[in-house]
Order: sequence, then structure tokens, then C-alpha cells
Amino acid sequence: MLQKVTVETKTLEDYRPIVGDGVIEEIRTLAAPLRGARVVHINPTAFGGGVAEILATLVPLMRDVGLEAEWQLIAGTDEFFNVTKSFHNGLQGMDIPLTEPMKAIWQRYNEQNALNFEGEYDFVVVHDPQPAGLLHYHGRTGGKHWIWRCHIDTSTPNPAYWEFLVPFIAQYDAGVFTAEQYVGPGLRLPHLAIIAPTIDPLSPKNQLLPPDEGRAILAHFGVDLHRPLLVQVSRFDPWKDPLGVIDAYRLVKRQVPGVQLALVGSMAHDDPEGWVFYDRTVRHAGEDFDIIILHNFHGVGNREVNAFQSLADVVIQKSTREGFGLTVSEAMWKGVPVIGGNVGGIPLQIREGETGFLVDSVEACAERTLYLLQNPEQRRAMGARGREHVRRNFLATRLLRDWLRLFRQLEG
Repeated sequence: MLQKVTVETKTLEDYRPIVGDGVIEEIRTLAAPLRGARVVHINPTAFGGGVAEILATLVPLMRDVGLEAEWQLIAGTDEFFNVTKSFHNGLQGMDIPLTEPMKAIWQRYNEQNALNFEGEYDFVVVHDPQPAGLLHYHGRTGGKHWIWRCHIDTSTPNPAYWEFLVPFIAQYDAGVFTAEQYVGPGLRLPHLAIIAPTIDPLSPKNQLLPPDEGRAILAHFGVDLHRPLLVQVSRFDPWKDPLGVIDAYRLVKRQVPGVQLALVGSMAHDDPEGWVFYDRTVRHAGEDFDIIILHNFHGVGNREVNAFQSLADVVIQKSTREGFGLTVSEAMWKGVPVIGGNVGGIPLQIREGETGFLVDSVEACAERTLYLLQNPEQRRAMGARGREHVRRNFLATRLLRDWLRLFRQLEG
């Protein structure tokens, strides 16, 4: 059997004060004909990334509205996850080779996991490229409707990786992408849905944090609470460009000498490359003690991330590729303006000049950061607009509604 993930209980009614009566009633109406439907979500890891955070809320909410929802994990070793990290980078356009041994490793682990997949489900949702071969190797028995959910930016993929995966993906009944431009060439599916990710406003990472608790957390990690703070929260990954964030911070520091930078990340077992890039980031920061670099092995959990995002003066997400970037919505929900790379799913969240700024270079990032630091009233107003934008578009209830709509369409 694949490993089952235990999830907390969540109640849709708890979201009513945030999203309003109309949203809650629409969800209940959509869910009513699906009561008792068996759903399983399958991915590689239960922590350390946006997909895991999404499923930790989506699965309990599906249960609360009457679906029999589960979450299961595929198995793999470093051999497999090193290959799938290359798949991730290749699908986002990196010029790296796809060798026959790499293909064989991906196929072997997918076949092994397919043999371990058990049960009968109405909807099998397979997330991202790591387990994309499950349907091919398992066959359609055990699943009435098979759905592949792509969370990464596949708008300009390395052709070798995309062409290898397309025959496996094309066997699914439906594909779900974050944006229309992510649907690569040659992929034809009976159903296609565009569904952007969302955050959970009631999770420990996103719920309102008492100011005293937040300040105590930041002080514990060495932040000077009397000086400006820039924050980026993300994996240590070349696509997140932490080196570029450090370079932008250094330009800002020329005019605001007291500014501090916190790079807060997490390490997931399906991302062996993370430690390598963490080391590169530390080396790039050098002996600057105003740069604070932290990850979950330093004791940084959801409450700590909440504190850094909530008390930042400016949050940066200077990605050069980004499937969506949940940390953008997380910071905006806390009323903090975000400067994001003008790539992937970030422009879906940031309305240029209204809820944040979109940038294409280190220099532009520094310029927009300086503007926000030097104009506190505009910074607060932008933060307030960003919070409302997230409330309307990027909370977990909207994601639940979109999945229910897709399930209804597949049921015909």
C-alpha cells in the first residue's frame, strides 16, 4: 500500500466569517450530489512544499462536505528524487539532459508505486511529474476518473522532458493547470481545468498572530525590531533566486543602511538539491550579519513563518520561474506588500502597482523596495488592497469550489 497521510479535522463553517454566506452555500450545493464520492490525492511528500500545504486543507474540507477523501504518498529514494528534481527543473525550462538511465529510474519507481496503489476510487488525483506514470502502470482499475494536477510552470519546458511525459499524461481523463499558458504542446485531454492554488486563512501560518508573539519570535532569531526588515520565504532553489534577493538587498542597503534581510526556507525530502543551494546562499551572504538565513531544521515552523511575513516591511518573491508562489498570497493576506518576479503564477496574484510590484531584475527589485520603505502610507494602503484581493480570489474555499465543479463535470 501507499503511505496514507493523517490530516487534521477542518470545518467549512469556520470560514463563513471570512468569505461570507454566499460562498459557503455555493460549496454545499455543489457538494450535495457528490456525497460519498471516494477521492484520493497522491503526491511525494507531506511537508516542505506548497502542494503538501494545499492538501493539508483541501482533503479535510472535502471530507467535511461529504466526500470520502484520502491523501497518499508515493515511495522513493534519493536516486528517484534526484531524477524527479531534474524533471521539475527541465519542465520549467532548464537546459539539462534527460538520459536513458534517468528515464529508466523514473519508470521503475512509478511502476513500483503503481503496484502498491490499492483501493477503489471515484476520483484519483495525481499531483505533479513524480508520480505521473501511475495510471499507465496501474491501469484504470481502481479509479473511475483519473486527474493529473500540474503545479509547476510548464509554459516553456525543455522539449526532452515534456515529450517524454506527454504520453503518460495524455492517458488521464483530465488535466489541471494553474494557468492556460502552462498547457504545453501536443497535450490533448478530454477535460482541462485552470485552477489556481490557494492558502488556508485559518492555518497556523496564516491566522492572525498576536503582535507580542510575533515580535518575540523575530527577536529570538536575531532580528532587530527597530530596523526595517525584508523577507523572502521559499525553498532554497535556483528558481527562487535567493542570490538575486541578496544582491537587491545590498543595493537597498546603500541608501537604507539599517535594513535587514531574512531568507526563510524549508527542506523537503523530495528536494535533495535544496541543501546544495542553501550552501550557495550562505556563501553569497558572506559575513553580513544583517542577513538571516533560516530553515525548518533551525526550528522554523508555521508560526515562525507567520511572524516573519506579518512583521516584514516588504516581502520579496523574486522568482525567475514560479508555478504559482503561495508565499505571495500568504504575505498579501497579512497586509504586507509583495515585490514579485514577473513570471509564472505571480502576476495572477499581484496587480502591478495596486497590490504589489512585479519586477524583472535585481535593480528593479531594489528600486521598488526603496519606494515602499520610504513611503509607509502607500505601503500600508497597498497591503490592505492585497489582503482583500486574496480574500476574494485565493482562499481555500475557492479551491474547494473549483475541485467540486470539476468532479461534477467528470460525472457528467
